[in-house]
Amino acid sequence: MISLDLGGKRALVTGATRGLGFAMATRLAQAGALVGVNGRSAQSVTTALRDLRDAVPDGTFVGVVADLASEEGAASAVEQFPDADILINNIGIYHAGEVLDTPASVWADHYDANVLTGVRITRNVLPGMLARRWGRVVFIASDAAVAIPTDMVHYAASKTAILAVARGFAKATAGSGITVNSVIVGPSETDGLKGFVSEVVGTDLPWDQAQAEFMRVHRPLSIIQRLIRPEEVANMVVYLSSELSSATTGGALRVDGGYVDAILP
Repeated sequence: MISLDLGGKRALVTGATRGLGFAMATRLAQAGALVGVNGRSAQSVTTALRDLRDAVPDGTFVGVVADLASEEGAASAVEQFPDADILINNIGIYHAGEVLDTPASVWADHYDANVLTGVRITRNVLPGMLARRWGRVVFIASDAAVAIPTDMVHYAASKTAILAVARGFAKATAGSGITVNSVIVGPSETDGLKGFVSEVVGTDLPWDQAQAEFMRVHRPLSIIQRLIRPEEVANMVVYLSSELSSATTGGALRVDGGYVDAILP
């Protein structure tokens, strides 16, 4: 029997209060994991916990209020949610900007938020996984990591770095029973992307028409020709968090709707 039962596992999801992180927390709880819900403010975490408990009444959730932009924040997250068996590095930011007009400070902000937050928390969580000889670490990357958009090169560079970081951590845990992978996510129906779609398409069209226009003009390589639903990304994350993925490590797996026009990442 094939089972994605995560009963008895403790899963920490960073940036879990909305969007993809919220969907991942939902799916992990539905699979039986006890889920640590990380956010930067007590208010956002409290709201997310309420909504998650409504979505998964029999799920178990723990709030983890911590800003992973500092070593102290990463250490605090682990103190609040110790002994994580599963770590989902989901925190990320993105802002559009032409490469010649984007200052170095924006590049630095994207690298810190998209790359170093995951590095900090992973370094704090891995010792416990190594001691228990089991663990799952997933970094959330983007199609932009391998299909560089000219209007977000700074963002793309940070997501390319994530692929290297995940591969490096996988090699550092060789033979330990721990797997480390990244997920290349294509254009997804999140609040952040909805705002981006409004910026580039305009606010005059109804949402269904706006996203269709965005995909037609700005993401024409998508094979599914629609935005990806957050739960579709979460499904891959749950698989990579399970026992079924025990021989999958150091990989970059795609949930991109076929957007990346390549056989390999």
